[in-house]
Amino acid sequence: MSVMSRTRVATTPLPGPTVDDVLLLQVSRSYPSVSLLLCTTSASRMTSADAATLRSLAAEAVTRLQRLPEKTVSAAVESALARVVGEAAESPTAAAVAVFASVDSAQFMTLPVSVQDRAVVDNTFATRDLVRALHRTPRHVVLVFNSGQARLFDGGAGVLQPATTEAFPMFSVDSVKKVTDPTNSAFLRRVDTALGVYLRLRPAPLILIGPDRVLTQFRSLSRNVGRLAGSISGNLAKAPLPVLAQRLQPVLDSYLRSRQAEALQQLASRDRAGRVVTGVPAAWLAARHERPEMLVVEESLFYPATISDDGDFLSPADAIGGPGVIDDAVDELIELALQRGAWVALAEDGALAGYDRVALTVRPRR
Repeated sequence: MSVMSRTRVATTPLPGPTVDDVLLLQVSRSYPSVSLLLCTTSASRMTSADAATLRSLAAEAVTRLQRLPEKTVSAAVESALARVVGEAAESPTAAAVAVFASVDSAQFMTLPVSVQDRAVVDNTFATRDLVRALHRTPRHVVLVFNSGQARLFDGGAGVLQPATTEAFPMFSVDSVKKVTDPTNSAFLRRVDTALGVYLRLRPAPLILIGPDRVLTQFRSLSRNVGRLAGSISGNLAKAPLPVLAQRLQPVLDSYLRSRQAEALQQLASRDRAGRVVTGVPAAWLAARHERPEMLVVEESLFYPATISDDGDFLSPADAIGGPGVIDDAVDELIELALQRGAWVALAEDGALAGYDRVALTVRPRR
């Protein structure tokens, strides 16, 4: 299989994976589970070239399925895979597409990030690129001020929607026709209180949009800007949501760079304290038996491996598809770290050169 890496930007953002999508896929345990990952050209319908590559990946997975002894199960997965591949080939595309099929489920979703084209047959779905997509366009809350009103939006994976709360939109007076100066403190405090309630229920980074004088005053009095990702000055309240979502991306990119820097700073601090485990096998063992705090992984790292009977020890495998080989142990490690309460950061290639490309920080032993 050839590995390609192409980056495309969708002209109209498509819904990407949500946290719930990723969690549901991660808890699925069923062998065989098929995952197909494919870079695509942004289009209203998958291009013929991309569809041909997708079918080639599906054929690769089917070849592996047909080698399995459980013919009835393999046939059921093959049928589900054919159905969902056909649906994906008829649908709009963004930077990439992910296809999943098992005896229990079959679905596909668009991704706003490029991937390495591959077919994976394992006992779990390959969700690492979905985690990357969530990191690339993390869920965020956007508060927009304009003409004496405040509107709240919830975004993620390139899509922005009105927040599910009756508190917004909020106006500075009861009648929209009698809008007063939006910089009055009483109005901004009411907005901040409602924002605080929303963020307590749905915590996320915050982005502010509006006139400079309003943003300055709101930041000075707000109690809910601890996770402020950034601000945009201007009147964008009437901008179409896809346009607004695109304007937010530079702010999110800057936020993610700071998050990587935060992860690397924390890694250096824990390293000085002797609380860092490096490399996939050692991180796997520590994630199972220590108290994992943070996992940092270079984005392009893949690690085929076999696992010991007791589940503690990983050994690198020469190639995927062999007996007992996990196609990508990094996927499994990310899922394990999240299940054990750690937070995960994805770093640029080369950022963890001194840590064997993977580092797990652990909490002190009790």
